[in-house]
This record gives sequence, structure tokens and C-alpha cells, in this order.
Amino acid sequence: MDRVLLNSAELELIEAIRNLRRAYPNGYEELLWYAQQLFDELVEMPPEDE
Repeated sequence: MDRVLLNSAELELIEAIRNLRRAYPNGYEELLWYAQQLFDELVEMPPEDE
């Protein structure tokens, strides 16, 4: 398996998805919203930081 370097936003999204799966069904909707917001920020064009 190859290793990949992640920036902090990418790592935060992965951790949010893992927490979402662990939290089902308690808190699922809030964590789903949070993960979707992180994803939307990552794919936003043009990126905010540029």
C-alpha cells in the first residue's frame, strides 16, 4: 500500500468520516453535515486560500 501525504484539511475530512461511521445513529446527522461542509470546502473552485 502506498503512503500519501495529506494536508490538514484532508486529514480532518478523513477523521470526520471515520467518526461519522462510529457515531451512527447517535449524532449521525450533525457529523454528516460537518463532513459535507469539509468536503465542500476542499472542492471549492477557486480555492479560498489562493
